[in-house]
Amino acid sequence: MPRHCYFTGKRTTIGRSITRRGKAKKQGGVGKKVTGIAKRKFKPNIQRVRAVVGGTVRRIKVSTKAMRMGLVVKPAKRPRLAKETVA
Repeated sequence: MPRHCYFTGKRTTIGRSITRRGKAKKQGGVGKKVTGIAKRKFKPNIQRVRAVVGGTVRRIKVSTKAMRMGLVVKPAKRPRLAKETVA
């Protein structure tokens, strides 16, 4: 299963991490210089949860943003059976 949210469609995106050295001109230096550019990934916070989808309970991958927005409907809790104690 791919790493993306069922509701919002959030997925891993790519970008760059820029490394700079030096002192800013504003602070009395000669200016910042770029010393390296590295690829990086921005990964959304994806959780695997049980949710009601189309009237059935399924395990789906959703982002925490979707959970906070209230897009995920969790199933009702099952009643626990009390353990019988033998005296």
